[in-house]
Amino acid sequence: MHRGLHGRGALFDVEPAGLVPRIVGLRPYQHRALPLEHSGELPFVVLTGARGLGKSAVLGELRDAYKGHTPVALVDCEEEQFAAPPPERPAESWSPVAQALLVVAEQLAEPVTGAGRITFPRLMSGLVAVAAGGWGDADSERIRREVERILLLNENGSWISGFAGRWAGKVAAKVVAAATGTGPLVSGAIEATLESVAEGFTSRRHQKASVWYRTYPNAGGHAQRGLILLSGHFRAGGTSREHAERYLVRALLSDLTEAYAGVLPRMQRLGRPLVLLDDLQTGPGPGLVEAVLRDRAEGIADQVAFVAGLRGDGRELLRGGVRRELAAVARHTEWTPDPAVPSSRALLVALPPLSPDDTLHLVGAPAAPRLPAAVHRLTGGNPLGVALLAESAAQNPERADSPADLLTADVRLTDEGPAAPAYLQLLDRLVPRDRLDELTVLAAAHDYGSACALAAALLPDDFGPAGVRALQGRLAQEGMPNRYGQFVGDRFTRTLLLLRLHLRDADHSGWRTAQETLIDFYAAEDQAGFRLYRQLALGLADPAVAHLRDAFPVLDTPVWLRRLRFLGTAPYFHAHDAEGHDFAGHGDLRAAVALGRTDADQRVPEGVDAVLHLRVRRLLHAMWHLSDPLVLPDPRVGDRLRFELEQLSNLRPADNALLWQASRAWPAVLAGRPSADPDDDEGDDQRSGVA
Repeated sequence: MHRGLHGRGALFDVEPAGLVPRIVGLRPYQHRALPLEHSGELPFVVLTGARGLGKSAVLGELRDAYKGHTPVALVDCEEEQFAAPPPERPAESWSPVAQALLVVAEQLAEPVTGAGRITFPRLMSGLVAVAAGGWGDADSERIRREVERILLLNENGSWISGFAGRWAGKVAAKVVAAATGTGPLVSGAIEATLESVAEGFTSRRHQKASVWYRTYPNAGGHAQRGLILLSGHFRAGGTSREHAERYLVRALLSDLTEAYAGVLPRMQRLGRPLVLLDDLQTGPGPGLVEAVLRDRAEGIADQVAFVAGLRGDGRELLRGGVRRELAAVARHTEWTPDPAVPSSRALLVALPPLSPDDTLHLVGAPAAPRLPAAVHRLTGGNPLGVALLAESAAQNPERADSPADLLTADVRLTDEGPAAPAYLQLLDRLVPRDRLDELTVLAAAHDYGSACALAAALLPDDFGPAGVRALQGRLAQEGMPNRYGQFVGDRFTRTLLLLRLHLRDADHSGWRTAQETLIDFYAAEDQAGFRLYRQLALGLADPAVAHLRDAFPVLDTPVWLRRLRFLGTAPYFHAHDAEGHDFAGHGDLRAAVALGRTDADQRVPEGVDAVLHLRVRRLLHAMWHLSDPLVLPDPRVGDRLRFELEQLSNLRPADNALLWQASRAWPAVLAGRPSADPDDDEGDDQRSGVA
């Protein structure tokens, strides 16, 4: 599924140049130079945001844009290869950072236009020293295999492969001899490595690389001793390992700097090398970014362009980072680091949601002209949601008149991949996979207390209040918006989770239990709003109608309007019968009620104003229909909402202006035309003490 990127021109534009072309010095998809914005020290660019905002898509597009034109590497720090060492590799000789450096170097070594492959003698020597720390009981074949990968960088068949193979054999033979004899194991491997560099390469550059570790702390000017110390620090773990890893990162950057040194390499190589790191918050990410930023802060320069994706806002990892909105870096960054704060060398750029115009371009849908606006209203401009719903509409055109049907329809994202409902594929990428079941239940909660009540009723006993707290903190750390009155603050994600809760059981029993649990939890009189909201979620509208009807003459109009708006956002997944029970029909009874088609069959309670009762009933159902992100809003319902609010304004002369203004603004807002989100007022109702 590739439809290109929209709304990200500030990163990719050529005329005038966007952020990444300015720091790389190359036009995307072209081998043509551009002026560099930062000719000296350059910022470590970090794209921030919650799940689904397109960080991975941007990094993938950048790799495609520059691959073959300048050295480029893309690493997802969340990949399994960075989670734990291979089964035969001891933990003391492996780390996520060391593994990531090897993977990055393998990709950067690829030849590019106008220049051959880059070799990494400094990094190779360091990685061999680290690996040697785990060869105490290894067989010669395993040693050879590990060494060959480090030396060959996966370039089988290149001119260096024959030499590297002989080098690996020599190192393996020395290590085996050391392991079975009396000589020290690590020093034997390191001695063989340094000798092989000196013997195998005659250029001044590689000779310099062979002695680079002379400057390692306490090496006393001896490269072999420096590598032995590096290996020992790595095996020691803790801060000693962090120190060693920092030198390995420096080795990679020094090799890259050397590759660009001199007149001839500069003429051959256009643009800076580009390293792309996805999911920077996990695995090797924190160690890599800290090593780069600390060296830059200490004046150890490099000319590598780093662009990373980080889930959340990065305040924990990069507290002193310079923050910019995407639009603010479209033409210049205005970035100057604080000499005393290493993390200020990171430029954190928040990725925004897509605009309605971007959504229109992605979705298209000429057969359903109202679908793009409905998709934007449902997703809030979430790029992943927009793209996947567009794909669902393309594969299921007969369902394009219903966002709910597009979510439940099967979608195949690749020709070889399995088909699965769109909403499940979205949840697989929008929420932590290991907490999907818990979030499915807790999405119905309004706060910590109600979440604990749901956990007690529907989740295993070992997931209690502590689990709720931990999950609440994790969502905040990952950038989930904090919306007062909703445990899951992002409206789109919450809608998907509630849809899963409703469909998880064939008889919707889990859904019913969740709503009934919350009805009991909010039994107090001062929590009527939450209780009525949950009754509406079960299809029981009469209590909410009676409450709004009786409150209208006595409640302040602003408070009453907020209450109406809050109740109108109650979830609704399919039709209910007159008693609020699920039935197999797919009709939406809310529109029929809002348009007055059921008035004749409605029994008005004795002693109440029948006209006011029916008007409030129509108004609530109109709000309920128009606020539902899973339907295409019926324009006739919007007109009816306007009319009913106008009529209510005649009954409250003192507050006529407020009701009249709502009659004009709400239909458009709820239909999704302005950028305002009806959920914005969810919390206002509760803060006003009218929930």
